[in-house]
This record gives sequence, C-alpha cells and structure tokens, in this order.
Amino acid sequence: MSQRELVVLGTASQVPTRHRNHNGYLLRWDGEGLLFDPGEGTQRQMLHAGVSATQLTRIAVTHFHGDHSLGLAGVIQRINLDRVPHPVDAYYPASGQVFFDRLRQATAFHETAELRPHPVEGPGPLPAPGAPFELAAVRLSHPVDSFGYRLTEPDSTRLLPARLAEHGLCGPAVGQLQRDGRIELADGRVITLAEVSEVRPGQRFALVMDTRLCDGVGELAEGADLLVIEATFLESEAQLAEDHGHLTAAQAARAAAEAGVQTLVLTHFSQRYPDLDGHLAEARKYFDGELVVAEDLVRVPVPPRRAV
Repeated sequence: MSQRELVVLGTASQVPTRHRNHNGYLLRWDGEGLLFDPGEGTQRQMLHAGVSATQLTRIAVTHFHGDHSLGLAGVIQRINLDRVPHPVDAYYPASGQVFFDRLRQATAFHETAELRPHPVEGPGPLPAPGAPFELAAVRLSHPVDSFGYRLTEPDSTRLLPARLAEHGLCGPAVGQLQRDGRIELADGRVITLAEVSEVRPGQRFALVMDTRLCDGVGELAEGADLLVIEATFLESEAQLAEDHGHLTAAQAARAAAEAGVQTLVLTHFSQRYPDLDGHLAEARKYFDGELVVAEDLVRVPVPPRRAV
C-alpha cells in the first residue's frame, strides 16, 4: 500500500533548543523519500523517527543558512556508508554551489553511492528522473537566495466498474479502451473513456521556508493539499520578521487560507517562544482547515484527495 506522509525531523530556527532540533523534513511519497533542509542533527533525528538513509531518493535545500544545511555533510556520508543502491538527486540554489561542494566534501569518506547534483538557477520545473510527480522551484524573498519547492502529481483517470458493466466491457476490451480512448462495440456503438471514468485529481505538496511575504509564497501554496511553511515570529514581531526575511504565524495562515490549502503545518520557530500556544491562536484566526503546529518527530499524513 502506498504511503504519503510528512515526518518532521526538526522545527527550530537559527539555533536548536532543548526541545527543538534544527530543521529537517522528510516527505514520504509512495516509494520516494524527499529530505528537505537537513540541519544539524538530522541523522540522529532520522534514527529516532525510524527513517533510514536507503529511504532517501531526493534532497532539497531551500537556502544555505546553517540551520537548513549543516546536516547535509552527515547525510551525504551516511548515504555512502549505507551504500544506498539507487541514485539520490540533490537540489539547491546554484548561487550556493561553493557551500554545497564544501559540505559534500567536508571530510574524507569512501564514495559508494551516486549523488546527482541539480543546482537551481531560477524558478521553474526541475529535473526529477523517475519520479511519479513534477517538481518545481519558486523564488522566495530572503537575504540570501532562497527557493521553495512544490511537488505536483498529474491528474489521472479512474475507471468506474459500474459504468463498464453497463456497457458490458471487461477483459481485453477495457485495455483497448484505456489505450485508444474509445472502443467500437459489436452493435456499432462507440464508447469513450470519458463515459466510463472520472478524473482522479493529483495531489500537491509545497514547502515554504525562510522568506518574507512575497508572490512566491502564494504561488507555492496555491491549491496545496499539504503546505509546510515557516512561522518564525508572532505578529507582535512583524517588523522584525520583515527585516530578517521571515513570516509570522498570521501571515502564514492568511496565505494558506487564500490559497485553499487543506492541511497547514507551521514550523521553524524562534527560540524566543518557549511554547507555541500563541502561534496556534494566531493562525487559527485566519485558517480553519487542518492545522498542525509542528513538533519534532511528529508525522502528518497527506490528506485525502480532493473531490473532482
């Protein structure tokens, strides 16, 4: 059975705390494992979460600040230590190539696995070899180059057994209908695929990390079934958030509501907030869907598909 869920490995911004590890988010999407922004301690958090390096198929870094990337060196070496048998694709801002290279070769190790770098030059589709989805980057607004990532599953078609039965279609005839989009019956009737099927909407996931409010936030969030978004500050520190290129819980929640998000996950919390009751209360004023104020090691399922 396929499984789609978010495993939160860390929720701290800038520095870890006693209860929050640096960033780290693993999206399990059927047979894919996408690791976003591995901060320090990601390997250990993976152990606590029951996640192995062999589950990783892609790594995506939004920007090269330490809380989002310093765990990359350890993760890359762990991929090689565990001899991951499949290629692992890595995405990161092209302007940070020097940082990626330094982290990749931070210490001596024996390379046994294939890591395929994909520096992100600008917004748009990204190469995703073998993936059952489309992956895209969207530029955000932060003091250094920062990109959010969006995963989109194409719509598909689901056959309706009752309608197939109405037309007496079964066996090889169904296969022909799927291949050709239509089939002519012995009595001369032509049945099209649309008559015996319905659209199965593809699902969407988006990750928005360090950014002030900008067009890219809305573009990433639009129609997302699951949105993971930074909420570093509360509205009382809105100017501080703007100055340092971050969002407040209220801004994140408003953006999610305007974009029609199903499940909203707030994360990346400043150490100034020992508890997150304020984030929950502030976000709930604007967003009435499924809301998660993330804690380390929590698992959030991708919600059911939307109706057609």
